[in-house]
Amino acid sequence: MLTTLQTVYSDTRAADLAWALGREPLPALAVLDLRFDEVKLQLRLLGASHQVLLEEGGATCSETVACIPGSSTSLPLGVAKRIGVWEYEFAARVETLTEGAFAGRAQELLALVADHPHGLAGTFPGSPHAFTALLAQRAEGQVRWRTWHAYPQEGQLVVTRTRVGVRVPAPAL
Repeated sequence: MLTTLQTVYSDTRAADLAWALGREPLPALAVLDLRFDEVKLQLRLLGASHQVLLEEGGATCSETVACIPGSSTSLPLGVAKRIGVWEYEFAARVETLTEGAFAGRAQELLALVADHPHGLAGTFPGSPHAFTALLAQRAEGQVRWRTWHAYPQEGQLVVTRTRVGVRVPAPAL
């Protein structure tokens, strides 16, 4: 699903992004509700980037990557945590592209996500290449999502990937 977000482009630099787990749902400009068997997943586009809410069997997990006022947790390159019965893994990287390469990559990503049944993308007013996009899937007992946060004025694309799976106990000896 592709939408034009009715807001001011608020996080204008890749360096402004912060990461947080466990935040309450923030006001969203666009939402996509997904269900993978017993797993409920909600992809949310915020005025300041994205939030993903996961629920399974009464357990919840929320991931927020956004410009969060007062946050002291900048965007990490990687995180691995245990959240209840889940194993959570997060990774992020920043791609710096030339203007032409950036425009091509933006078009490619928006086309990929816009027509995908588990994809949500929103473009910001002012530039067709300023966008946030999310794409989710469930495979092998894990829920995974990828996100892209585009900053055309810097030629930067912030790419994240997250995997949440049930922790498998070690076999008894």
